[in-house]
Amino acid sequence: MNDDRLPEDRNWIASTGMTRRSALAGTAFAAGFAAACQPVASSTIKTDGDGIREMSVTIPTKNAPTDVDTPFQMPAFVARPSGVDKPPVLIVVHEIFGVHEWVKDMCRRFAKAGYMAIAPDLFARHGDATKEADFQKLIANIVSKAPDEQVMADIDTAILWAGQNGGDAARHYITGFCWGGRVVWLYAAHDPKLKAGVAFYGRVKGDPKPLQPSNPIDQVETMRAPVLGQYGGKDKGIPLSDLDEMRAKLAAAKNPSKITVYPDADHGFMADYRPSYNEAAAKQAWEATLAWFKANR
Repeated sequence: MNDDRLPEDRNWIASTGMTRRSALAGTAFAAGFAAACQPVASSTIKTDGDGIREMSVTIPTKNAPTDVDTPFQMPAFVARPSGVDKPPVLIVVHEIFGVHEWVKDMCRRFAKAGYMAIAPDLFARHGDATKEADFQKLIANIVSKAPDEQVMADIDTAILWAGQNGGDAARHYITGFCWGGRVVWLYAAHDPKLKAGVAFYGRVKGDPKPLQPSNPIDQVETMRAPVLGQYGGKDKGIPLSDLDEMRAKLAAAKNPSKITVYPDADHGFMADYRPSYNEAAAKQAWEATLAWFKANR
């Protein structure tokens, strides 16, 4: 196989199988990304499938938290290491753009690290976020309609499904990006059996809404699992003052969670398919993520 990696990438990606795409303009490749995120940046990484199995599945879950009679078939993407019996389960919570190619690639990277990584489409009841090119319509018609209660229930179901389909549900973790980063904090207060979470640039404060009535900062005292929050110092949407307040709340509650800020990074610094990508911060954050999960087995 040709090695098209840049020299400075080699140390980071040697163990994960990630390679830099040399021809990102190809329509087939770009089509896998969310419509609202075009064009795809030249920094985009593509992980090979060596040593892993991947598939698109549907997971039967409740149509609503109180509705047990009408199951909803929730789409999900799954990647897991080949030949490994009962790997730990990792839920990968997507950004506002849905389960597009970059989210799937993150699952592949985690599969290479030994996890059964599952990215459930938590917006699927309201539309396909990957197909909506208008950002305002995406927020109004899809993202804002996903109730926190439903999201928590769907993640519960995805973990149960993983345990019935080859994963070790007794060892389950969660990570998420942007919209999904907020979900990670909330899920750590929801699931008493969660081992640990890593939240990437998910807001900790905000205006309560009927379907999203609480913020992570309000749930610090009820969190059941440690969360590593990873944020960009140049993120204009998440003020450092919010993070300082969150740290103070965590300390007061003697909560072992931790917040790391990468000073030169912006919002979306892990998203190598976007201009916000910060390679140095992404490398550090990836290593910190794997170390956090390993330390909280």
